[in-house]
Amino acid sequence: MKKLLSTMLAALLMVSMFAGCTNKNATDWEYIENKKELVVGITLYEPMNYYDENGKLIGFDTEFAEAVSEIVGVPVKFQEIEWDQKEVELKSKAIDCIWNGLTVTEERKENMAFSKSYVVNEQVVVINKANAENYKSLEDMDGIKVCAESGSAGESAIEADAHLSTGTYLGVSAQKDALLEVKAGTCDAAVLDLTLAKAVINEDTDYSDLMILEGASLQSEEYAIGFRLEDTETVAKVNAAIDQLVANGKLAELGEKYGVDVIK
Repeated sequence: MKKLLSTMLAALLMVSMFAGCTNKNATDWEYIENKKELVVGITLYEPMNYYDENGKLIGFDTEFAEAVSEIVGVPVKFQEIEWDQKEVELKSKAIDCIWNGLTVTEERKENMAFSKSYVVNEQVVVINKANAENYKSLEDMDGIKVCAESGSAGESAIEADAHLSTGTYLGVSAQKDALLEVKAGTCDAAVLDLTLAKAVINEDTDYSDLMILEGASLQSEEYAIGFRLEDTETVAKVNAAIDQLVANGKLAELGEKYGVDVIK
């Protein structure tokens, strides 16, 4: 009896060790498939991911992720994150990808793998309409107080600009917070994505007293989905799904719906 128990325990130990080795050596895609969900890291960022009046999460990236999810066969789960912690969240596997108007940069390529680019964007300067006569171009902005979302492309654009970088900088937790700073007069200008600025700065919104500074585009950029650096298999599957959504016109349809410039 003791011999039988010893044999059974040894067998169980071997199975356990084998399972541990299998999990340890599993690819990211196998890890995602096994847990039966693709966890997407987002911030609330109109028109990419935001809640409608009924509390439902909608937006270009939201519907885009759901469409890709159907093709690859793994349900999607959206999880809000702090934008300046996105690389940490990704590496720790708290999320499986960043899908929220993520700008492709050379620096980010060192820390994550990117899908195909799918949207063209640019960084713009937003000011209060009351200051329109004072700020007609970037040359008028030496020494002002400017804000952007911490860890964003807007922050990088400020650092790189010869005029905006001479003033005081305030990093905030979300792009809409930067708009609120300008609205309140605690910042003279905000730098943020054109996609968001176009979506929320209108006569019938709470930001009707703000304006995009014309002729002050700071940099053109592209959006893509960020995955863990070694996760080539998931990237390949998502890229194939993107190709399918481009071919059947679904991506262009979402772009028109949400006012986003989709890469053809």
